[in-house]
Amino acid sequence: MATDIKDTAHTVEAAAVMNLLPARPRLLALGEPTHGEDALLDLRNELFRQLVEQEGYRTIAIESDCMMGLVVDDYVTSGTGTLDEVMKQGISHGWGTSAANRELVRWMRAHNVRADNDGRPASGWLRFAGFDGPLEITHAASPRQALTALHGYLAARVDADLLPCTADTLDRLLGTDDRWTNPAAMMDPSQSTGQSAEAGQLRLLADDLVALLDQQTPHLLVTTSRHDWDRARLYGRTATGLLRYHHCMADTSPARMTRLVGVRDQMMAHNLLAVAERGPALVHAQNAHLQRAKSSMRMGGMPLEWWSAGALVSAQLGEEYAFVATALGTIRHQGVDTPPPDTVEGLLYALPEDRCVVDAPRLATVFGDTRPAPRVSPWFGYAPLDPAHLADSDGIVFVKDVPQS
Repeated sequence: MATDIKDTAHTVEAAAVMNLLPARPRLLALGEPTHGEDALLDLRNELFRQLVEQEGYRTIAIESDCMMGLVVDDYVTSGTGTLDEVMKQGISHGWGTSAANRELVRWMRAHNVRADNDGRPASGWLRFAGFDGPLEITHAASPRQALTALHGYLAARVDADLLPCTADTLDRLLGTDDRWTNPAAMMDPSQSTGQSAEAGQLRLLADDLVALLDQQTPHLLVTTSRHDWDRARLYGRTATGLLRYHHCMADTSPARMTRLVGVRDQMMAHNLLAVAERGPALVHAQNAHLQRAKSSMRMGGMPLEWWSAGALVSAQLGEEYAFVATALGTIRHQGVDTPPPDTVEGLLYALPEDRCVVDAPRLATVFGDTRPAPRVSPWFGYAPLDPAHLADSDGIVFVKDVPQS
């Protein structure tokens, strides 16, 4: 079996990943089993550069706030702001401090400057997208930014009589932002404003604004740029998604947490489908957000199952969506030591390469009915591969040892 496993492993590079796939996908999703390790982000950056230079990829989408991501996209395409400002304001979850994320943004901007100097059209420039909702573990953002941006876009371009409300009405119904961002609401539904009368009215108005955006598409595409229209659609998706998320935060049923994680990944999926419309993109997020199989986790002792963004997108795009998981041998500074030899990670750890990309369906065939044991991580921040889902991914990137960043 060791020889058969070795035959499935290749050097980690874009060409090797592409050779695993039937055709170049519109969305190539690279998962990670843990957050915050620059060694994995450096590997992501390297693959993205190769995909840009060899395969014509032009966009990267990461697990970060989609509204904040507009700040990064403006910087890499037009130089708006400074790199320091962009890293503070454009990437959520505290990941703007990552040296690897900073290098990604710096390289993308430099690439676009060279492209501009060479006279290449803007359609060939690199683009950045956050595809997560404006959500954190402790709270969700107010829908104010997305709702008012959508209203402002429409108010400047369509007859006032067609608007379902005024900006003042939105402001009155939204109230203060701390009503929405109260961290106590994450664990206590009674603290949430998501099912208040005002929130109910806002959901109807958001739906009406999105409907008006759709109805006016021919006019809007003539009177404004495609870029601005795309952003207005993002505002609409974000506003309706946030209001739905806040509604679920106020839910008192046993399904509350399952609904919340499901809504989050639904928001991610809608953003990824929009990214796919503009050409091939590399997507990077936690494995559980990108896998085709049903995702699961325990939160507060409760088991949760939901369909991930990857599963939702794959259902629509078919072979134009590809998923490559990442697995690790050790993260010794987090207490994750050498994997047991009867696990997938243990078998890959025995290979001589420090990192490799593996044909996952072929590896599943090698194992046959002898399924490897599931690995158990002593650290909550690392999610080992589920051997039951091995054949659901197109490949596995394996990194033997992750050094402390």
